[in-house]
Amino acid sequence: MKGTRKVAIVTGGASGIGKALCAELVAHNVFVIITDIKVQDGKTLQAHLNEKALNARFIHLDVTDCKKVERLIQKVYEEFGRLDYLFNNAGIAMYGELYDMSIKNWKDIIDINLWGVIYGTQIGYQIMKKQGFGHIVNTASAAGLGPSPVSSAYSATKHAVVGLTTSLHYEAEGFGVKVSTLCPTFVDTPIFEEAIAIKINKSLMTQQLKKQKMMSPQRIAKITLKGVHKNTPVICPMPMRKTIDVLCTIFPSLHHALMRLVCKVSREARISE
Repeated sequence: MKGTRKVAIVTGGASGIGKALCAELVAHNVFVIITDIKVQDGKTLQAHLNEKALNARFIHLDVTDCKKVERLIQKVYEEFGRLDYLFNNAGIAMYGELYDMSIKNWKDIIDINLWGVIYGTQIGYQIMKKQGFGHIVNTASAAGLGPSPVSSAYSATKHAVVGLTTSLHYEAEGFGVKVSTLCPTFVDTPIFEEAIAIKINKSLMTQQLKKQKMMSPQRIAKITLKGVHKNTPVICPMPMRKTIDVLCTIFPSLHHALMRLVCKVSREARISE
């Protein structure tokens, strides 16, 4: 099946931002390998994207298994003779104060949000370096650009992804490989409902989050592809990026007050022991 058509792998591609990215890539005539642990959702998306032409294939993948990630990426490269895009998008959210967390909680989120990205990046980068082209896009979060109280573990993984990706952006460019990090803000996806809540009333927390102005997954997917085409190191909706920079740098006292408000609201949703 080797040819000239571009090929992309999207982890966490069966729902949310990943699903929208798959559809947007197909709209740009890219063949998409949809990967996820959600088999039915993945197969449904595959069928939808293949209604008019053969545009996508679903493959079950657990990104916490390095050997499976390696096998999948290598298999795709061998079959298509190229790997143009790798979207390391799979991730989970976790709410809870640090003193309520266990080491297992840390391991669970780091295995998916950080190691899953590291596995994909390390393996995909080797292939792209060898072929002399390709673009890796790692999904982080606006929580990776600044503090995010009551989701310290989530924020830690996202800061790490931003650091990894922005550093590799410059390291890889000499080999013809492009690297970007996606830092979405409030996007209307299932991640809030599926989040792990540690001694937090998740419904109250979700209600507070839903009060924010939500962006559609389709909109963030379009922003992402535009950023990819421009080889932007950090892809983030500009109003939020500017807001974070302004609050942190120019109005630090206002930023401190906002972070304390986040703590207050979150503690009101805390489940008493």
